[in-house]
Amino acid sequence: MWTNGRSRASTRKGSTTAHRTFRGTVRKTTMRVSVIGGRSVGDTTYNTARSVGQELATRGHTVVCGGKTGVMEAVCRGASETGGQTIGILPGGDPAGANEYVNIPIATGLGTARNVLVVQNGDAVVAIDGHHGTLSEIGLALAADRPVVGIKTHDIDGVEAVEDPETAVDTIEQRADTEEI
Repeated sequence: MWTNGRSRASTRKGSTTAHRTFRGTVRKTTMRVSVIGGRSVGDTTYNTARSVGQELATRGHTVVCGGKTGVMEAVCRGASETGGQTIGILPGGDPAGANEYVNIPIATGLGTARNVLVVQNGDAVVAIDGHHGTLSEIGLALAADRPVVGIKTHDIDGVEAVEDPETAVDTIEQRADTEEI
């Protein structure tokens, strides 16, 4: 949580490139944002996740996800298409198991236990749709005091529901600015 009185974000080697936040102020560091959601999704959810990836990459943030199909593939695709970085924390032991849009595959061999690593490696979480695995990741994120926003996902105390990708990223940036995540 906190290290020597500094927030988690301030202990990481973040980018020093300036990025404009939703309020027009300038952010000097970027975040790693965990994006979680279903592995089997329809076109609407896929396109929403892809747009979240594009929005995160445009603002200089790195995507962290489970590295497989569905929301994970879509968010990585969107980020990659926009020049962003993607990290896939895989359930299996083979890095080749990542979707084609993952820049940095991390093979764990942990199965669904890797969910905790997906959450712990992000400064904030965006949940999109999802089922039991997403629900477990939301619980882990809330227990770890990560800000969580959701687009058409589980209705749980602590998850701030938003309607679209831009608002999702605006919200996590705002919470980062006010909560020192």
